[in-house]
Amino acid sequence: MKPSEVGRANRFVIAANPLQRALIEKAGHDNGFEHVLPSAGDVVTLASARHRSQVVVTALAGGFYVRFQPATSALLPELLRSFQPWAEASDVFFVPTLADLAALLRRATCLSQALPNQAVRDYHTAVAQAVDTLPAGSRGTEVERLIRQRVGQERYRVALLAYWGGACAVSGVTVSEVLRASHAKPWAECADDTERLDAFNGFLLVANLDALFDRFLISFDDAGHLLISDRLSQNDLPGLGIHSGMTLRWLTSEHRHYLQWHRERFMLGT
Repeated sequence: MKPSEVGRANRFVIAANPLQRALIEKAGHDNGFEHVLPSAGDVVTLASARHRSQVVVTALAGGFYVRFQPATSALLPELLRSFQPWAEASDVFFVPTLADLAALLRRATCLSQALPNQAVRDYHTAVAQAVDTLPAGSRGTEVERLIRQRVGQERYRVALLAYWGGACAVSGVTVSEVLRASHAKPWAECADDTERLDAFNGFLLVANLDALFDRFLISFDDAGHLLISDRLSQNDLPGLGIHSGMTLRWLTSEHRHYLQWHRERFMLGT
């Protein structure tokens, strides 16, 4: 029996007592929804200063209904992919325990901070703070450009670590020191900051795969299967950590636009 079927016949809304409300609020506070908003009835509405998504939690006899009010349209499809057994509708989940509620809220927080819009807002805030510390004569110069690029790359890495759960998009390796935030469409060739900071414009990859992806020696098809350039010798593949059957752990429709751009360069061999 999948989690969403547990106790379905016996579910009913219960009046959340002070202890239950406190437990829900603590689960929110500990997992990225630190603010409790005024709400009517027996629901608990949670929000955050770190992202713009909100969530409404209703206590049931057998668990909790969780309804999201996402700040980005990409959030719900990602949550549905990760928590499909708990999905009651496109924006509603039923979780049977507080631990399950914590896991769902934690993933929603990571995604809300990583997905488009929020990452760009965080970037602009961080850049403004960094630029404010520059001497007046340094603004608008190469120094400012380098600061913008450094801050952007740092924010992009944070976004990809959050989106991919701190694990390589192909191998699943979780050693953060060897993970790189790889752009499909390079920073310098992006049209604007939205493209540069888009979590779908690239993948979190271990260093060897990052180096090959960055130089268009490998790419991925629309099903996520690894493509290998003819410029790589078959004899070198084992040493490079490349083997047949390597695929992305998952791939969404939002990735494909950027992957198409990357494959065109891959096919040109540049």
